[in-house]
Amino acid sequence: MVKKWRIVTFFVVVLLLGGLISQTVMNTAKGINLGLDLQGGFEVLYEVSPTEEDEELTDETMQATVSALNERVNVLGVSQPNITIEGENRIRVQLAGVEDQQSARELLSTEADLSFRDIDDNERMSGEALEENGASVGFNQANEPVVMVTLKDADRFGEVTGNIINEYERGNDRLVIWLDYEEGDSFAEEIGKEDPKYLSAPTMPQSGEPIYSKDVQIEGDFELQEAEYIAEVLNAGSLPVEMEEIYSNAVGASLGEKAMDNTIFAGLIGVALILAYMLVYYRFMGVVAAITLSAYIYIVLLIFNWMQGVLTLPGIAALILGVGMAVDANIITYERVKEEIRSGKTIMSAFKSGTRRSLSTIMDANITTILAAGVLFYYGTSSVQGFAVMLIVSILTSFLTAVYGSRLLLGLWVNSRIFNKKPRVFGVKENEINEL
Repeated sequence: MVKKWRIVTFFVVVLLLGGLISQTVMNTAKGINLGLDLQGGFEVLYEVSPTEEDEELTDETMQATVSALNERVNVLGVSQPNITIEGENRIRVQLAGVEDQQSARELLSTEADLSFRDIDDNERMSGEALEENGASVGFNQANEPVVMVTLKDADRFGEVTGNIINEYERGNDRLVIWLDYEEGDSFAEEIGKEDPKYLSAPTMPQSGEPIYSKDVQIEGDFELQEAEYIAEVLNAGSLPVEMEEIYSNAVGASLGEKAMDNTIFAGLIGVALILAYMLVYYRFMGVVAAITLSAYIYIVLLIFNWMQGVLTLPGIAALILGVGMAVDANIITYERVKEEIRSGKTIMSAFKSGTRRSLSTIMDANITTILAAGVLFYYGTSSVQGFAVMLIVSILTSFLTAVYGSRLLLGLWVNSRIFNKKPRVFGVKENEINEL
């Protein structure tokens, strides 16, 4: 007796799955962060060395450098930057979607420290007194651009200004504001100062009273652009090490977009050929495979979006490779089922026996691939790690769809008994069946 409710359940599941995918797949795909090879940007590999010869690089120093670079990247407004430590003394910075690559490179490596001094060049207060992200651009009463900085301690600033007032005669009681950086740095050109260190030297108030305030206004006849750049550098903070650029790679936005279009087009052709083969060779089981593969691709994208992963060209390659491995799981299962049908078993017995016997083979193949991907992730760098992550996600998802999902959907039809005497539906001819 045909159990029609199982067939109805199959179509309900397929319709719900199709509706979910059609309504949400575009938003899911658009929400995935693209790597620099897909949307343009650049990457830089730095070799790190201590600021002092007798110092040693430690894990803490390297992590502090990564944190400082992340602060600088935040100034650029880059979404999902990738800053990783490679080996013992290298740091790779990948910034996708950056349009002004030269400015970004300069902001990453510029060493600029604010300091407050007297006219005898004695440092009274360092840039460490600034609040985090405490620099901004403002305008004075003459509507000229100025740099506004917020200090951590108003009392400390009051002490510094009070000491200068007490120690110097009127006219020499100046608070000299310096911005130190390496000679020859392009930062000098950026802020338009002939003297690469001096910003301004305001005199103390005529009242002779110390300034107890956390808000300090730096005036220096700045153009708006130079004031903005000074504020950005101050917010970026200083680096605890010296960095030398040893490799860089830039990808234009148009080139990245073209690479993505070509890769997606090639992937669609590959998936279409796979589905066509499954439909021709495995008949109805091929239809089930097409459904589960569609669900597989959607779930992989959903998981990658949830992980806030960065999709790169190698990642897309891993996704397409995962399609092949998911199909392989289907093929192993379907071939086992066909073998059982040829041996003379009923459709239901062949399905149960074939799916059970195929599971161990699928497990062995996928576990070895996961181990290889784990090694790639642990020892690889940059895009290699992205490939490994996508491959692991793809394999685990294929267990959900190609193994269990396929068995669920196919099992609904087999257990409905509608195919009890129709081996051709599974790609098996009657003359191939051996009588028990």
